Amino acid sequence: QVQLVESGGGLVQAGGSLRITCAASGRTFSSYTMAWFRRAPGKERVFVAVINPWNGVNYEDSVKGRFAISRDNAKNTVNLQMNSLKPEDTAVYYCAGRPGGIFGEPSPEAFASWGQGTQVTVSS
Repeated sequence: QVQLVESGGGLVQAGGSLRITCAASGRTFSSYTMAWFRRAPGKERVFVAVINPWNGVNYEDSVKGRFAISRDNAKNTVNLQMNSLKPEDTAVYYCAGRPGGIFGEPSPEAFASWGQGTQVTVSS
């Protein structure tokens, strides 16, 4: 399994942008599907975005057109660029990884490796 560490969270005003990054250890990162999930206060952890080893991507409907997931296999990182942020995007964002490909909107149970999370707060 890879070890994952998120960074880049913070406080931003509504309409603003933020980029969060997940750094992974291990030499097999390029063969992993990587995803972002988020947990808002009092709610369950939910899917946000996913990128597979072939750079296929998918997004939860509410972030389509605003968020972009990308990966850099040379640096073992996966990024989430978040634009046009809304107060309802406030949550702890978690990076997750699993070997091999996955399609659709994966559930948290599909991932074995998790980061510790990074807080994103959007003020109105």
